[in-house]
Amino acid sequence: MSNNLLEVHHLTKYFPIIGGIFKRKTGYVYAVDDISLTIQEGKTLGLVGESGCGKTTVGRALLRLIEPDSGAINFMGQDLMALSQSRLRGARRNMQIIFQDPFESLDSRQTIGDILEEPYEIHKVGSSEDRKDYVKNLLNRVGMPETAVSRFAHEFSGGQRQRIGIARAIALNPRLIICDEPVSALDVSIQSQIVNLLLELQREMKLSYLFIAHNLAVVKHISDNIAVMYLGRIVEYTDSEGLYATPLHPYTQALISAIPIPDPSRKRKRFQLAGDVPSPANPPSGCHFHPRCPFAVAICKTVYPQLVSVSGAGEKDHRVACHRAGAVSLL
Repeated sequence: MSNNLLEVHHLTKYFPIIGGIFKRKTGYVYAVDDISLTIQEGKTLGLVGESGCGKTTVGRALLRLIEPDSGAINFMGQDLMALSQSRLRGARRNMQIIFQDPFESLDSRQTIGDILEEPYEIHKVGSSEDRKDYVKNLLNRVGMPETAVSRFAHEFSGGQRQRIGIARAIALNPRLIICDEPVSALDVSIQSQIVNLLLELQREMKLSYLFIAHNLAVVKHISDNIAVMYLGRIVEYTDSEGLYATPLHPYTQALISAIPIPDPSRKRKRFQLAGDVPSPANPPSGCHFHPRCPFAVAICKTVYPQLVSVSGAGEKDHRVACHRAGAVSLL
């Protein structure tokens, strides 16, 4: 029996481009282009890639905060794409999101107590007195003082605000949390505290995470499996240790080469990719990465490689979308 909490198949989301004096549709931004992934019970899937590759759109589309154009989203045995808005609200008790910017994600006009009571009010959980007790317990759980209930978001630091955002996300005891770059706006010293808090809550509450980030070092620390995304598509997928030990896609290799080694006596070969990320409104033909890839050959320019398994017998699943996977390396 499968222990997958979330199964996503062929998810797509294209944003129309409107232009001209008649405001006509002139094209599309291919933000999410045929994404498939799974998240197991109590596990973390890291989703990494450069800014603009579509990571955040994937996370919001899974919750239907942005409506996907096509694909299947199966969560806890339910097809989320088939649910009405009223039934979707009920399903969202089990799926929450932590936003990237703790300065923008909290309502500056509400007290912290009001912000944290809101999920209970929406889903009609407990009495008014019960909710106040729930809020105090939430604050204790994320390492915040109970006195925070009467204060406003601007009175707290970035790390404290993100703790409050985490408290809001876990209020209804969800099964899945989408972590949309939850530490990228924080100081490095605070990032580790927030990541450790997320790991502690995962152990206590049996949570599953989709952890979206562009920092591979952070993703390695928290993730069981990692999917590498480039221009709307997943180009490599495997377990965390396998990705760092044997990265097969040149893009993944370039990302890993950029991770600093915390030892001045050791040096890693650094490879800097040429050019900029192509526009998702006009992606290159064939493999989208070929204009920046030093190993591209003729087929790379015309045929997009499928995400296929390259694992040998007894090895963990390792999938890569590259015509030259395993034959070349930047590291």
